[in-house]
Amino acid sequence: MHNLTLPISEEQIRQLRVGDTVSLTGTIYTARDAAHKYMVENFIQGEPPATEREMLAELEQGLSGGVIYHCGPIVRKDESGKWHFVAAGPTTSIREEPYEYQVIERFGVRAVIGKGGMADKTLQACGDHGAVYLHAIGGAASLIARSVVEVIGLFKEEFGLPEAFWKIRVEDFQCVVTMDSHGGSLHKEVEALSERNLQEILK
Repeated sequence: MHNLTLPISEEQIRQLRVGDTVSLTGTIYTARDAAHKYMVENFIQGEPPATEREMLAELEQGLSGGVIYHCGPIVRKDESGKWHFVAAGPTTSIREEPYEYQVIERFGVRAVIGKGGMADKTLQACGDHGAVYLHAIGGAASLIARSVVEVIGLFKEEFGLPEAFWKIRVEDFQCVVTMDSHGGSLHKEVEALSERNLQEILK
């Protein structure tokens, strides 16, 4: 088990290989489809609008050496107005493939958490910039929520609560490295094995 405290250095990421288990402690951000589209359109494709510079500063500070979690949480607000995660399961990551490689490069993201894996552009970005893809346990949303010890901030609430950015503090958030910074991808391996088995069955 690799115990990593955020922010994470490139050196630490380069030590990880497919199949390694990781425990994360520190501040991470959730981001799904709307959040990724927003980051690319506002902060990567052109000059950031003046109205979005505060959010840009937040992401530049928080994502450098940081982690993006593909998650649309179920949340509740207590009587004092404080948010809590009730369920925090991973979202299917491939939907972010058109955006993720750009986000990794622009913001210095060190790890992306989700389920199902990602494709060639993200794998290339992991190698070029020192990042990994971490697989969280699908179907264990309430269990994962126990690792979320504090909701620090909510950004872009107008996207809807599942699609908004949530800034959270986690402790002992356990994942498995399934795409590393050395070109390794467990998802590609499984796909290739499945294809070989299928061809054997069809013979």
